[in-house]
Amino acid sequence: QVLSQLLLREQWIRAKYERNEFEFIEKQEPYSAGYREGFLWKRGRDNGQFLSRKFILSEREGALKYFNKQDARDPKAVMKIETLNATFQPAKIGNPCGLQITYLKDNSTRNIFVYHSDAKEMVDWFNAIRAARFHYLQVAFPGASDEELVPKLTRNFMKEGFMEKTGPKHTEGFKKRWFTMDDRRLMYFKDPLDAYARGEVFIGSKENSYTVLSGLPPSTQGYHWNHGITIVTPDRKFLFACETEAEQREWIAAFQRVINRPMRPQEYAVEAHFKHKP
Repeated sequence: QVLSQLLLREQWIRAKYERNEFEFIEKQEPYSAGYREGFLWKRGRDNGQFLSRKFILSEREGALKYFNKQDARDPKAVMKIETLNATFQPAKIGNPCGLQITYLKDNSTRNIFVYHSDAKEMVDWFNAIRAARFHYLQVAFPGASDEELVPKLTRNFMKEGFMEKTGPKHTEGFKKRWFTMDDRRLMYFKDPLDAYARGEVFIGSKENSYTVLSGLPPSTQGYHWNHGITIVTPDRKFLFACETEAEQREWIAAFQRVINRPMRPQEYAVEAHFKHKP
């Protein structure tokens, strides 16, 4: 997050002092034009190679699309602005301008990893996504003020890192997985750059019988890391293990922040999907 803040700050300074965008309106980038088209290097879902792909952001269609071939008529993926998020991930992607885009596909999270060699181009895409999200939210929440909408444009993940986990019967061996805490969605992956999570866990509020405990049940076996965490939900317990005590404290703090926050009405619908997931 520190690297991404430096990248955004650098481009803000260049826009103000080099390009004079704040002084001359005609020099300002059309972030809020409602349409953007260009090429980004995208990581392949299966082979892990970064290949140049055409991207189109269209507010009129309410979507960000990308195409596998330059002359393709049909997009490879359509990402609805409604569930779109973007966060800079230079360390994870291995590029100073690496951007992770997420959206919901069939109510599951899909990851897209992209970058551009020009930092300004990547920041422009990030700002265009935020502008599209802002205009969508203005329509979705007509009574909300700009101050209320801005925090909803894009979000950084609350916490990421490796933990061990076991299955629902607590008799399977613990396996090392990469975890991402995206608000109330806790996702785990075999590899940090996987397109889809191996699983997702909904983290509700304490009013709805969600709690986080330090340690594991006494009968637990099969873990290699000694710093356990137990997430108690209305349906089951999730058992995790961290490598260090510091990581354990950070994860517990992240879980506690979410659990202490009352659930919004729309979050109950998300929770219901998790409980009745096919």
